[in-house]
Amino acid sequence: MQIGEVAERTGLSLRTIRYYEEVGLVVPSARSQGGFRLYNEPDVARLLLIMRMKPLGFQLDEMRELLAILDATPGDQVPDPEARLREFAGIAEQRCDELRSRLRNAEEFAGTLRSRLDDVARRGS
Repeated sequence: MQIGEVAERTGLSLRTIRYYEEVGLVVPSARSQGGFRLYNEPDVARLLLIMRMKPLGFQLDEMRELLAILDATPGDQVPDPEARLREFAGIAEQRCDELRSRLRNAEEFAGTLRSRLDDVARRGS
């Protein structure tokens, strides 16, 4: 599929997909005769994985390292992949906890605003 279809399927902009290619996070599987980028399902899955890393605050070098570990085959030279995966999993869990806390605070604030609106509406009636 071409980059436009990938953008529609992932919700990423064309610019973001091109940037991820430029920094080496995802590479199109092929190019058309006209030079258009062509992607397959594993490429889309990789972009979706990158999208899941982004809100957790993973930096580009961390993403590259994690993707290399996840892509590794038995003969690859990845130093202690289990330990690094465990470390990345711990980081992801910690950041998820932080996001949950921020979400709770945001929901409480939104609730406060709803209450105030209700109060204003009752007084205005």
